[in-house]
Amino acid sequence: MTDHELDVRPLPGPGKHPTIFQAYDALGVGESIAVVNDHDPRHLRDEFEVEHPGGYAWEYLARERGAYRIRITKLAATPLPRVLADAAAVSASSGDATGAVWKLQMRERDLDSNIIALPPGAAIGAHTGPDVDVLIYVLAGSGQLGTELDAQPVALRGGSLIWLPRRSRRRFTAGPDGLRYLTVHQRRRALTLTTAPA
Repeated sequence: MTDHELDVRPLPGPGKHPTIFQAYDALGVGESIAVVNDHDPRHLRDEFEVEHPGGYAWEYLARERGAYRIRITKLAATPLPRVLADAAAVSASSGDATGAVWKLQMRERDLDSNIIALPPGAAIGAHTGPDVDVLIYVLAGSGQLGTELDAQPVALRGGSLIWLPRRSRRRFTAGPDGLRYLTVHQRRRALTLTTAPA
C-alpha cells in the first residue's frame, strides 16, 4: 500500500506533532504515513509510545541531514489497553514529595487521574471542589478528610474508596505515615481549587 506522505518541514515547530497525530488518526488499520522532517523526530516517537504503545510501527526510510523520512504504520484501530503504572511502587517511591507524583499523559482521553502524595502531617487546605465528581482510592498511609460538617471528618486509610461530589467542600490532612491516594474524575480543562468561604 502506498504511504500517505506528510512533509512537516514548512510547519512551525509547535504545529508539527499535532498535524502528524491528526494524519495518523485518520489512517485505517494497516495504512501508513511517511513523515518528512528536517531532524530526527525522537520526541515524536516518545509521544507515540505514550499514546499508542504496541499499536504502531516506526521505520526509518532515510536519515539525511534536513530530510529525515519515517514510515509510521497504524497496527490497531484504537490505542491498546495497557498497564500505566504500578501504583504501589509510585506511592512507595514518592518519599517526602508533596502533590501529584503521577498523572495520565495521553492527549486523547475522557478521564483524568493522579496519584497525590502528602508527607506526614501535611495538609491540603479547605477548598470547594471543581464541577466534577471525583473518586479517591487511598493507596497508603492514613489521614482525615474534612467536610462541610467539621465535627464529622472522614477517616482515611489504605483501601478506602471515597466519593467527592462535585463542588463539595473538603480538606485533607495526612496522618503520621503520610497519605498517598489515587484520584479519578472526568477530564476538564483545568482542575483548579478555590478557597472555601469562612
